[in-house]
Amino acid sequence: MRETRTVPVAPKIERKASAALGRNVLNSLQSFPRGMECIDPLGLGIIDNRSLRLITDKLESSPSKADRESVDSNLREKLLYFSEKFDPKLFLSRIHRDTAAADLEAGAHALKSDLQGRTLQRKQLVKENFDCFVSCKTTIDDIESKLKRIEDDPEGSGTSHLFNIIQGVSLQANRAFEPLFERQAQAEKIRSVQGMLQRFRTLFNLPSTIRGSISKGEYDLAVREYRKAKSIALPSHVGILKRVLEEVEKVMHEFKGMLYKSMEDPQIDLTEVENIVRLLLELEPESDPVWHYLNTQNQRIRGLLEKCYIDHEARMETLQNEKRERALSDAKWRKIQFQANEVSNDGFPNTLGDVDVLVESHPMDVIGEEFDALRGKYIRRLTAVLIHHIPAFWKVALSVFSGKFAKSSQVSADVNVNANAKSDEKVTDGKYSSHSIDEVAGMIRNTISTYEVKIQNTFHNFEDSNILCSYMSDAIKEIFKASQTFEAKESAPPVAVAALRMLYSEITKIYILRLCSWMRSCTEDISKTETWIPVSILERNRSPYTISSLPLAFRSILASTMDHINLMIQSLRSEASKSEDIYLLLKETQESIRLAFLNCFLDFAGHLEGIANQVSQTRAGREDSLIQNGYSHETPEESTDVFPGSVVNSYQKLLMVLSNIGYCKDELSYAMYNKYKHIWKSRGRTEDDTDIRDLVMSFSGLEEKVLEHYTTSKASVIRNAIVNYLLDSGINWGGLPAVKGVRDAAVELLHTLVAVHAEVFAGAKPLLDKTLGVLVEALIDTFLSIFSEQENKDLKSLDANGFCQLMLELEYFETILNPYFTPDARESLKSLQGVLLEKAIESVSEFVENTGHARKSTRVGEDALGDERQGAVSPDDLIALAQQYSSDLLQTELERTRVNAACFMESTPLDTVPESAKAAYASFKGPLDSPTRGYRSQQSIGSPVYNQNRRR
Repeated sequence: MRETRTVPVAPKIERKASAALGRNVLNSLQSFPRGMECIDPLGLGIIDNRSLRLITDKLESSPSKADRESVDSNLREKLLYFSEKFDPKLFLSRIHRDTAAADLEAGAHALKSDLQGRTLQRKQLVKENFDCFVSCKTTIDDIESKLKRIEDDPEGSGTSHLFNIIQGVSLQANRAFEPLFERQAQAEKIRSVQGMLQRFRTLFNLPSTIRGSISKGEYDLAVREYRKAKSIALPSHVGILKRVLEEVEKVMHEFKGMLYKSMEDPQIDLTEVENIVRLLLELEPESDPVWHYLNTQNQRIRGLLEKCYIDHEARMETLQNEKRERALSDAKWRKIQFQANEVSNDGFPNTLGDVDVLVESHPMDVIGEEFDALRGKYIRRLTAVLIHHIPAFWKVALSVFSGKFAKSSQVSADVNVNANAKSDEKVTDGKYSSHSIDEVAGMIRNTISTYEVKIQNTFHNFEDSNILCSYMSDAIKEIFKASQTFEAKESAPPVAVAALRMLYSEITKIYILRLCSWMRSCTEDISKTETWIPVSILERNRSPYTISSLPLAFRSILASTMDHINLMIQSLRSEASKSEDIYLLLKETQESIRLAFLNCFLDFAGHLEGIANQVSQTRAGREDSLIQNGYSHETPEESTDVFPGSVVNSYQKLLMVLSNIGYCKDELSYAMYNKYKHIWKSRGRTEDDTDIRDLVMSFSGLEEKVLEHYTTSKASVIRNAIVNYLLDSGINWGGLPAVKGVRDAAVELLHTLVAVHAEVFAGAKPLLDKTLGVLVEALIDTFLSIFSEQENKDLKSLDANGFCQLMLELEYFETILNPYFTPDARESLKSLQGVLLEKAIESVSEFVENTGHARKSTRVGEDALGDERQGAVSPDDLIALAQQYSSDLLQTELERTRVNAACFMESTPLDTVPESAKAAYASFKGPLDSPTRGYRSQQSIGSPVYNQNRRR
């Protein structure tokens, strides 16, 4: 027997050739003799009953229900070659639908050759036995004629008479044996039914057998019995068998539902899942069991996330209720204590009902560390759900789509039926082809999105007041831990890993920006509570600035915040190398940190400026009030609301503000910037120096503004002292007695600068030279201003003695304050000396003209007499006279008042002090020679070089 070959027909055969081939094959099949041996006419194999059964079974086992119903006896007869109803077209479409075209052509040729051979054989047979055929034909004709004659003779022994007699006998027999025949028919039916029951005994017992196997947990046996029943070929006209099969299908449907339900058990083992999937695949389920399991697990993970949210809301509500009850209890207790001290008019305490109404009308805010602790716990639970379930879920998905999951499902329970196994394998492949691993990755990505939303909402609810606590940083660590877990091999799809990385980076950025915002807000808060208490030199790390605790508090806030930011940036840098998006986000965050850091310093500078303005306005308002009440502006300031050891004087407060500014400018800004610039610094940056330079310039500008407040205030004090020195000392500058030395009024004027020196030295030592330089310049300018204002009033006359007295005291001031004389101050001093010289010459000339030369100076001699005759006094004579007094008295006065000028000498190197002042200062140790003043030898003796234009 030749084996039937199944070769797919080539798809590229032309349509005309195919049609011609079909016609040839059909003609050959139609001309093939009927009733011959069941050989494939095309010569491709022998078709016997067994092969025909396989063909029909194959058609019956087709997935299509219509194909199974079409297989009946009529179709079977049309496919049999020996049947009269043989249909060549149906035969070709059913049997040879997969046969190659070449094989069909060869079969058609063989069929024609065989037909021609058989025709020739028949002709040869007739030719060789023609005589026999003729003899047989004659004999047959004779017999036929004799039979017709016998049939036509009514009296003879014809068949008609015999037929009638036999028919009568048959009727009598039927009447006698009819009950027996009926019982025999019933017995035959019973035997037929019994045979059928015996034949399908297994099928009738199948529902109970399957139920018993399922109840015992023998699932494989139940599936095997079911598949065996499906393989039985049942008669189509027996309805009871169909009902039995329907009952079996109902039982198996319940069984499949039970299997699907068991896969939803969260405690189910993976091995058990594989076994269930294998069983379901063998039962040909309506839906893919593996995809059902994956969907179930994904929904379970999302359900766990939602359960965490519900539990968190319940805990938050419970805590809120506890706090409300605690507040209500505290309010009641406070009212009870209050009522214990006060009794109402009728002798009874007031009711407490209003307390309940007050507490209930103000809902409790969900703030505080307890609420943040619950939020942190909520984030930990959410992250634990992902870490515990997502990796296992992804590994199952990988095993499913890589072919490692439920491998046994690919093997049929009936190893003998290869065709059924191939069919099942095709069905299984078809189910899996509708899904892919990317769909599972998208499923996980959607779950991660749900996690992201919950994390972001919760993180935004954290309180800024607890930002330096561990709640926010611990939440970020939890997200980072989940990201690290997902990065492990076969733990999560790449899209989920990228999503968690981005979530970690975004949450870190949000935390950093909130830290920056909190840093600036805390800077504003601490600036509102200046205590004005100077810190010790150890607390300020031996800084020369006498600062308050405000810059240290600012430094503490800045350092603690930037330390947290530094840790976050370090972890963010490690993630930036893995993603371009995270790298860009890192750069944006670094720039935000840099701007926040610099703006925080600028904000603090603005707050210091506001404090200085407030102090100046308070001092100005107090001075105006005191002046209106008739008190001196130097009345000591007192405040009842001060801290022990704090500064109360407004000038000292301004100096403390200046120290705070100088400390930030010279020390704090450089120290903090150099410590934390690596956070935002990158290679190739050139703006680092620009940042710190701009920051220092901002503080320098603020320092100039506040120093101007201080010097302006002190300049007014100095002006009042100069007014007392020139006008309120009871001296007549037009009739002053001979010069005897520096007056006490000059020493009192110097004491004003001594007080400023002591104040600045104690409050803002690095600004001492700058402050005194400004005030010395203001001192000389104030002299010029007052002389200009009082030129025609109290200072309209200045004799030679007055001129010499003022020149001596001005030189006294210049000698002591020489280190603080700026070039502008020296120019102003020269202008002042010129004004005094002009005024003295004018006064002396007027006096000489009015008195008629009644009085002459004994020291001028004959030269003076000559000048008086001429009606004028020589400027050189006055300058020479002033120099003579200075030479005789200045050194002595410096030694006499050395205690008053000691502060200026102690704070200034001796190499910058004039020789006369050095000698006076050295008198503490021993006398020193005092050379003459250098400026006198450089002055021109002739016409006065000082005039109003130069002074201005």
